[in-house]
Parts: sequence; C-alpha cells; structure tokens
Amino acid sequence: MTTPEKSLSASHPLPGHRGEAGRPWQSLASDYEAARSRADSLDSLVEWPAQRAMLGDVSGLSILDLGCGNGGKLASLAQAGAAQCVGIDISGEFVTEHLDSLELVSADFNSFDSLHEVEGRKFDRILFLQSFGYAKDPVGILRRARAVLNDDGFILLTRTQPLRYALERAEVNDTLVGDEYFASGEFTYASGWNRDISMTKQRYTISNLLNTIAQAGLWIEAAEEPSLSDEQKRDFPEKHAWANKYLAGILMFKLRPLTEVGGLCQSPMSGTSLGGVG
Repeated sequence: MTTPEKSLSASHPLPGHRGEAGRPWQSLASDYEAARSRADSLDSLVEWPAQRAMLGDVSGLSILDLGCGNGGKLASLAQAGAAQCVGIDISGEFVTEHLDSLELVSADFNSFDSLHEVEGRKFDRILFLQSFGYAKDPVGILRRARAVLNDDGFILLTRTQPLRYALERAEVNDTLVGDEYFASGEFTYASGWNRDISMTKQRYTISNLLNTIAQAGLWIEAAEEPSLSDEQKRDFPEKHAWANKYLAGILMFKLRPLTEVGGLCQSPMSGTSLGGVG
C-alpha cells in the first residue's frame, strides 16, 4: 500500500468506515493500484525502491506481506528468488502471475495468524507496507507478527509521515498545524484514489508510533525517510511541489525482536535493558 497523492477534501461530511478500513479498501483497491502503477507515482519513484533496498537480497527467504494490495510487490520478490511468499489482503483483487512460491490470500490481515496458510509457519521477513494504519490493534498485531518471525528475521514497516496529514487538515480546517498534529481521535477525508469514497483514520504522532513499536517488544535497527532525488525533482516538478508543500513522505522502519534476558528485554545491538514485554 501507499499513500494518496492528493490533499484532503474540503470539510463536508462523507460516509465513513470507522474502524473497518477493509470495507472502503475493497472499493478502492483497483483505483489505488491504477494510481500506484503510474511511472510518476511516489510509490514508483520513491517508496518501492526504498522498501526494496531495505529488504536486501531475498533469495531463499520466506516472506509474509500483511495488506499486500494486489500482490504485485510480493510477486516481484518471488521472482527475485524468495522461496515462500504469502500475501494477505481483504480486497482479493490479485495479480495473475502463477508462481509456485507465491500464495495470495483474500482475508482480513488483522486475523493473519488464524489462517491455515500461516499457522505453524515462520517467516524471515514480514511486511507492513503502508498497511499498518488499518490494524485494529496495532500493538497486538506487531506482537503476533513477532511471534511468527524467524530468529534472524525482521519486520519492514512503513507509514505516512504524520505531519503530512496535519498540514492538510490545517489547510482544510483553517487551523494551526501544531493543533492538528497533536489532536487525538479520528479524521475522515475523501480518498485521493477515488473522491467518492471516504477513509477514516486515527490521528497519530511519531512518538505514538515509536511507543507502539516498543510496546510490541521490537527495536528499530534502521529508519529512513526516502524522498525524491534531485533528478526526479527536475523531471517531475509538480510532484516535487506537492511533496514539498505537504512534507509528503514515508517513515520506514526495520524492526527486530528484543532479546529477553532474565525477564528484561534487550536490544542485541546495545545490550540496553528496556523492561519486560508482554
């Protein structure tokens, strides 16, 4: 998944889908994939190249993609040599590649560990590529993902920069950016992929996201905020202007499980005790 490249709609009531992000996504999936696949989309230019680089060599690895969209990214990982690839998305509108190593499952990824395609299996890489905003229990799903991760594996989690939404809401509501950034609760907006469909999301800050990661018993091995290159800025000036205006971008995290020693959880890199994790 990736983020829409249009600002939030003017503030008039729209039919929402509170807490059930899968319902509008079922309607939006085809529009999203059409937007994402454009050569000038931010996903094509920035997000997927950065995600792919952070994944590194996937030869022989097992990969679980939670909220995989049409499965196109996972299919490319299978073509790159990944041995077992399982993708879960509620839309069920999947690519048609027939690869022995690729399984695409139409289901709610919030219940991924109850699916027979996942039960009893472990994975080297688990992906939340802009899908984490649709998690019903963010800490819980990260803990359950951690439980099916191989010892030397990692989770790749990407989310939209929350300042982007704060800037857009401030513009629409004629409010201050800081007030919008630190506000709590839900907000509803017309999707950039289809203006007739609304999306409802929970506000969050960067500290909210970091605390969620910590509470799930994970540590951040690497973080990135990829952006357009100088060449891309020259080639796509309108994209550059939009991205500059809204600080549009993604936060990327490479997450590994904390190691438990004597009831305390430690980062293998630092050895720093971080307290017990449930």
